[in-house]
Amino acid sequence: MIVSISCVVLLGIVVFIFFRKDGLKASHALVAMLFGFYLASTAIAPSIKAGGESLAGLLGGFKF
Repeated sequence: MIVSISCVVLLGIVVFIFFRKDGLKASHALVAMLFGFYLASTAIAPSIKAGGESLAGLLGGFKF
């Protein structure tokens, strides 16, 4: 678990730097995918999923 959290933090920083520096390239997208996979295996994943579902429900409730 500690290694997983360390990877999440490291990959999160790398993804942030890539977005700020050059935009998103193919190699940057690969790092972002790895970040997502590591993040999904952490204890915070259910909270992120619940937040995403809540946001989708909120946006889905708007009438245009």
